[in-house]
Amino acid sequence: MSVTTKIVDSPEEFTLCFAIRTSVFVEEQQVPLELEMDEYDAVATHFLLRDGETPLGTARLLDKHGLAKIGRVAVVKEARGRGLGLVLMLAVIDEAKRRGFTESVLDAQTYAVPFYARLGYAAEGEEFDDAGIPHFLMRRTL
Repeated sequence: MSVTTKIVDSPEEFTLCFAIRTSVFVEEQQVPLELEMDEYDAVATHFLLRDGETPLGTARLLDKHGLAKIGRVAVVKEARGRGLGLVLMLAVIDEAKRRGFTESVLDAQTYAVPFYARLGYAAEGEEFDDAGIPHFLMRRTL
């Protein structure tokens, strides 16, 4: 396994990220396409995780009022359970730290709260609905 995570720097790589998000969020989770792709995609830093040349995961990083907002974290179904989500998140967190952020937030689907908790995130507030899926706001110091 030769897994790499890089910042997307070409239209072709963005297309691969979009394909992963479409597969995971739109097709698997039935999130409407118009909610999955949003105005933040144009300003976010996108990450692409590959095993060799095979694209397997993606995430994005935004500056949200001085906080590192991580979102759209997705690993294709056939690659789950291999620790790739952790590899992807660590790369995004490292980049957020490199950029000088001191705090990170994300909106975690409720089932994924334990995954993010292992990375040091803590749930805050009440569960909320996003695109018909229950979520919690989670936060951690970087």
